[in-house]
Amino acid sequence: MTNSPAGAVKEYNYSWEIESGYKSIKRFMAATTSKHFGLRFFYFSFACLLYSIWRAVDLLVQAELTREYEHSPIVTADNTLTLLKKETGIG
Repeated sequence: MTNSPAGAVKEYNYSWEIESGYKSIKRFMAATTSKHFGLRFFYFSFACLLYSIWRAVDLLVQAELTREYEHSPIVTADNTLTLLKKETGIG
């Protein structure tokens, strides 16, 4: 923990990024009411994998189209999830 106000703001920004990332990952999770830890862990792990693939694809698309990377995605999560549902029937 830092003692300076600027350091505290920086640390808060990091925690906010983690919260935002977790919220984004939840969009890729399958809905379940199961209390089985193994199944819930699998769903979370699979959602993390899908999220990572989405971000990697977005990074590659941005690099190809604009030659730089911004945090705002060009390939949105909604577009990705719609494509996944269309191609796999899952969701």
